Parts: sequence; structure tokens; C-alpha cells
Amino acid sequence: MDKKERIVLDVAYQPQVRTNMDTKRIMLNVMLALLPSLLAAAYEFGFKPVLMVAVSMCSAVFYEWAYRRLTKKEPSIFDFSACLTGMLVAMTLPTSAPWWLPLIGNFFAIVIVKQLYGGLGKNFVNPALASRAFLIASYAGIMTNWVSPRAMGLDAVSMATPMSYLYSGQPMPEYYTYGKMFLGIMPGCFGEACKLALLAGGIYLIIRKIISWRIPVSFIGTVAVLTLIFGHEGYDNFSWMVYNLLSGGLILAAFFMATDYATSPVTMPGQLLFGFGCGALTVLIRYFGSYPEGVTYSILIMNICTWAIDKGFRRHQFGVSKEDIAAQKAAAKAAKEAAK
Repeated sequence: MDKKERIVLDVAYQPQVRTNMDTKRIMLNVMLALLPSLLAAAYEFGFKPVLMVAVSMCSAVFYEWAYRRLTKKEPSIFDFSACLTGMLVAMTLPTSAPWWLPLIGNFFAIVIVKQLYGGLGKNFVNPALASRAFLIASYAGIMTNWVSPRAMGLDAVSMATPMSYLYSGQPMPEYYTYGKMFLGIMPGCFGEACKLALLAGGIYLIIRKIISWRIPVSFIGTVAVLTLIFGHEGYDNFSWMVYNLLSGGLILAAFFMATDYATSPVTMPGQLLFGFGCGALTVLIRYFGSYPEGVTYSILIMNICTWAIDKGFRRHQFGVSKEDIAAQKAAAKAAKEAAK
């Protein structure tokens, strides 16, 4: 074996699995999977999305470096997790957003959500989604000012998104066809527009085994089934389902945010339950909430429930029965009471 080959022991599984996929490579692969969506956004909205991503990534790295420098902790910017957070924060913003908005969003994501809880792997909610929720609450007007893509021939014209029409119950305009929505020819957050690019990136991550198929498939599948069953007045059930799948940030969130290692379950049934919960909450919020898009809040709610899901589907030690585990807990409890 080449001495330069790096071997990592993944001790979460028994027996141990040897892999060369460390944190740095995982983050790089996820950013690579997001590039098609960014390129599609640059084609539809011009150079500004690329500039916003660059500013956002630089600010995220700076905040992480500065925080850990001030608190005299080991530097962590070289694992590229801050770069990925900055990229995701920017891609959840509208193209019309000012350049300073990702600076505020990344401060909340990196310092408040991530570093104050101990850094990478210790945050209990997704930093990029928490930042988006914070920005929506603080700058609602900016976060809902949508610019039409150039392919619609309406440069710099503000207009309603397909999700706005679904929320209000109004008929979908003729120019919002399935094909245009799938290719991202519609207003909205520039990172979530082109579903073709997002699916390509998500499939790449699944093939590379960076993420599991369980969360995105159960998430998207739940939204599809529930919207097909319940439908909505003014739409046939199939059209209502397709519009819900192609509108908003469902595809982006299902592949790139709900699958975050630190805030999603680790077991197979836990991941399926997590995806189902995200999908069900998304539909519930879209039907009855006061905000058209429900993806952000559904994932944040399920992030908070991850510990309970992991506890409910906890792996048992190989060769140890449930009776042995119960006996060990009883003995530990008795020893604790005796110590008092």
C-alpha cells in the first residue's frame, strides 16, 4: 500500500470501514455538486449570483477564522465547512438582494448557530437554513423581492414567483410551464431555480456516497404523494403536485440541506422518518401557514427532533441483547443511587 494513502476509520459502524473521504473532501464534493446550479443562475440572472456567492463564502471563512482566533481555538477554516455554508447562504437569497445581506446572514450562521455551540458537528440546526429564517424575519421585503430571469425577456422586472400563485390559490400564468420551471426560467432564489442542475448535483452526491438517497427521496416523495392526494381548488391534482415539486426550494433543500450530517439521523429508518417528517411539515405549512414556502421551517423543526429520532432507532452493540442493555442500565442506576 502506498505510504501516502490516507486511511480514515469510521467508528460509527461495526466492523470499521476504511475510507479516504474526510471532511474536507466531503465539503469539496458538495460544493462541486452545487456548481451546475450556480452556473445556471449565472446564465439566467447574470454575473451577480457568482459575485454574491464569492462575497458570502469569503465572509463565512472570515467569521469562522476570527471567532476561533479570538477564543484561542484551533483553526478550522481548512475543512471548507465554512465555505460550503457561505455558498448555501448566498444561494438561498434572491438576485435582487444587496451585497451586505450575506454578510449579516453568515455572521448568524457561523458565529451564532455553528461556533457558539462548539463548531462543526455540534450545531443542532442547519446553519444556512437558520440564517435564511433569520433573514426572512429581519428583512422580509428584501427577501421577497424577486427579479425575472433574462430568458423571460423581462430584465430586472420584479414579479411573483410560482409559489406565490400557489399560496394565493390563483391560476398559474401560462408562461410558467413545467419545462421552464424545471430549467429554472422563473423568478426566485437563484440557487433553487434550475431543478435540472440541482438533480444532477444530488445524483452525483448519491453516486459518490456523500449522501444517502433515503432523506431526499422520502422528503420529495412525501410532498408528491400528499399534494397529489389533497390537491387544491382551481388545479387538477396532478398539476398541483408538479407545481409544488418544481416551486420553491424543495429540491435544493432535500439534497443539500436536509442531508447535513450533524443535523440529520444516522440510521436508515431514522433517515426515512426524518424525510417523511420534512415532507409532511412542508405540505402542512404550504397549505395553512402564513408564508408560501415551508421547506426552511420544516427542516429546522425536524433538525430539533433528530436527537429523539436517533434515540428511538439507536443501534445496539453487536452480540449484546436488549435484556443485557436493560440490566446494564439498572445496574448503573442502582450504583448512582447507592453513591448518594
